[in-house]
Amino acid sequence: MKETILIAGGTGLVGKRLLEMIDYSKYTVNILSRKKKEDTQNVNYFTWDLNKMEIEEGAVQADYIINFTGAGIADARWTNARKKLLISSRVKSAGLIKKGLEQSGYKPKAYISASAIGYYGDRGSEKLTETSLVGKGFMADCCKRWEDSAQELYEHVDRLVINRIGIVLSTNGGALPKILMTKAVGVYNYFGSGSQYYSWIHIDDLCRLFLRNIIDDSMSGVYNAVAPKPITNKEFTIGIKDSLGGIVALPAPKFGLRLLLGEMADVVLNSNRVYPERLVDGNFHYDYSDLGLAVKDLINRNI
Repeated sequence: MKETILIAGGTGLVGKRLLEMIDYSKYTVNILSRKKKEDTQNVNYFTWDLNKMEIEEGAVQADYIINFTGAGIADARWTNARKKLLISSRVKSAGLIKKGLEQSGYKPKAYISASAIGYYGDRGSEKLTETSLVGKGFMADCCKRWEDSAQELYEHVDRLVINRIGIVLSTNGGALPKILMTKAVGVYNYFGSGSQYYSWIHIDDLCRLFLRNIIDDSMSGVYNAVAPKPITNKEFTIGIKDSLGGIVALPAPKFGLRLLLGEMADVVLNSNRVYPERLVDGNFHYDYSDLGLAVKDLINRNI
């Protein structure tokens, strides 16, 4: 008998790729949507409304719930209103799922929540593991509230998993297409001094992690969802240049980024040297732990 996976945020970058990688001979998928859509053979759509805090009856009656929901962190300048939306979209989604579980009395096998390595704040060259303390700044505060809202579902599920996601590499969204904008002229930019650490992960490795969260009932708690080789932003940019045959890597001045992006420049200027200690100890296999090979694969397969 098939098990059921409920996905909130299934139309985002990671959610869409995950839907392509699920084995539909084993699972049926429910997706939460703001508007009612027509069901397919393997996917059922349920409506929810975060503003009204309403969720369609039966939506949460799934074996596993995966929640990616959250407004894009780098989609718009961080005004006060935007900051409130970034936090509320994450906190309210967990709250509404909790409300649905309370009303139905249903207890899923696992609740699997996204978070981000922004939780650690700007930490220079400090090696960060899952036991490292929360950092300072808006992104750290946003991630802390995000995770706190997920933790409120602890009593309503058998297992609770939180994945602190790093820079997701994909040609279909996120940071990589922006880095590749000047690929045609062989020039690539790093940000500021380039000494800040970037912790990244190939989108397929990330999706396989979420699938392992489902099948491995020993997994619970927080995991750093990054590849095991964090590198500096300058090394990151040069690695992409070298793997694709570029000419030069040039700095984008810090003051210019601050002028253009305001506080949102933290997204590219903060340093997060994050190590996936729990995944490595748990023998999670990365298909793409080398940055150059990861980028080549993404471009070759256009994923």
